[in-house]
Amino acid sequence: MIQEPTSNKDIMPDEELLYDLADLFKIFGDTTRIKILYALRADEMCVSAIAELLNMNQSAVSHQLKILKQSKLIKFRRDGKTVFYSLADNHVVTIIDQGMDHLTE
Repeated sequence: MIQEPTSNKDIMPDEELLYDLADLFKIFGDTTRIKILYALRADEMCVSAIAELLNMNQSAVSHQLKILKQSKLIKFRRDGKTVFYSLADNHVVTIIDQGMDHLTE
């Protein structure tokens, strides 16, 4: 049996957590970042490969990768001088998939 909250305040998460959630969704509000995340679904990629795939310059891609990294949506590993990026975890895939499901239903 589901217990009803005793007041409306009981259903609201902490204010700071709500701000963080809003910031997370702002990251998904940019088409370039969505394209990068979509590209990284398949496999890890370096900046030059992402730039080529998206027909963008490496500087613009690097800027977006920095934002995605700060938001903990992607991770990276270094192999010599090359840095490879990948999705941070399956939650990122789930968020993208849920959004696409919503749009295509």
